[in-house]
Amino acid sequence: MTTHYDTLEVRLPAEREAALLRALPAQIANAKNHTAAYARLLAAVDATAITSRAALAGLPVTRKSQLKDMQREALPFGGFVVPAPGRVRRIYMSPGPIYEPEARRDDYWRTARAMFAAGFRAGDILFNTFSYHLTPAGSMIESGAAALGCAVIPAGVGNTEQQLEAIVDLSPSVYVGTAAFLRILVEKFAEMGKPFPIQRAVTGGDALTPSLRAWLKEHGLKSVLNFYGTADLGSIAYESEAMEGMILDEELILEIVRPGTGDPLPDGEVGEVVITTLNPDYPLIRFATGDLSAVLPGISPCGRTNTRIRGWLGRADQTAKVRGMFVHPGHVATILRKHPQVARARLIIEGEMANDRMTLKCEAGDSAGLAEAIAATIRDVTKLRGEVAFVAPGTLPNDGKVIEDARKYD
Repeated sequence: MTTHYDTLEVRLPAEREAALLRALPAQIANAKNHTAAYARLLAAVDATAITSRAALAGLPVTRKSQLKDMQREALPFGGFVVPAPGRVRRIYMSPGPIYEPEARRDDYWRTARAMFAAGFRAGDILFNTFSYHLTPAGSMIESGAAALGCAVIPAGVGNTEQQLEAIVDLSPSVYVGTAAFLRILVEKFAEMGKPFPIQRAVTGGDALTPSLRAWLKEHGLKSVLNFYGTADLGSIAYESEAMEGMILDEELILEIVRPGTGDPLPDGEVGEVVITTLNPDYPLIRFATGDLSAVLPGISPCGRTNTRIRGWLGRADQTAKVRGMFVHPGHVATILRKHPQVARARLIIEGEMANDRMTLKCEAGDSAGLAEAIAATIRDVTKLRGEVAFVAPGTLPNDGKVIEDARKYD
């Protein structure tokens, strides 16, 4: 069995980085010259100068949370898609609503690589339980399966009894869908007293916990691997059989930034996943997903040399309402910029209903007047009063959380 999907997966990391940075100026130019949104957002940017990660970090972030409003101003895609007659094959709708394009290219979402890493091969029969109704998840998987040469049973969601009948009759060898629904199917087969025929699975869209993965293997599956993708970007990262982190897709530039900002964090720090894609049809530049993750050191034991991340670690949007005012991660970032003595900070919101209290915990020494100065900045930035507490460097959790809502709502 071939170990890797192609030679791109085993390039030297420096070779990959150089290739991505060589491609970056052309993608910036493509976005700026051919989409209305980036013509505006990147108006002052010289695309030929964006040849390093430092230069990329100077560009504005486009947040997924902004797409809904931007699309309402310029339906259907907010001016982010390169216009050309016949270029878009399908238009999908995700909750929001947010509209996503699928262009006329094979494996547009680049999911074949993730399924290949899970052992899917030509001739496999794939049971696809992701939705085919308006949202793109079902088609994301089907396009990758077509590239691999797998036959697809487009099961979608619902009609569990009919799905069970199809599995019994057709004996699919591989599964893609949520881990929770996979467990339901396995349990149904156990109730029927029949062995579950599916040997390999790729799951996404919900939590694949270690205990659930172990349970599924105990019930007959040889391999259950996780996949991370979005309707906007397609495949972002995936597990291999090594199961040591998730491996980044080959056509993306990843940054992990401090939530609420565009400021890159060092490897290992938990922050928001920001992606620049090389997709020529939908050239998203510094697209903030709203998801938290962190970069893992080294390369995967499976031989794939691309960057690894820890997987999905939560949501970056930690906005909270305090005494009628919204407080968001950008506020905390602004406070930190005004007080560089503070290495990291975490805003704790406590209290009962109508009796909110804010405390900014800061990794910094208690120098003369610093607490008072920070408290004044909290008032200026948030329009709310907050206390300041100093903690030792390195003691705040490395979980990407800058606002912790610890209020009691009982």
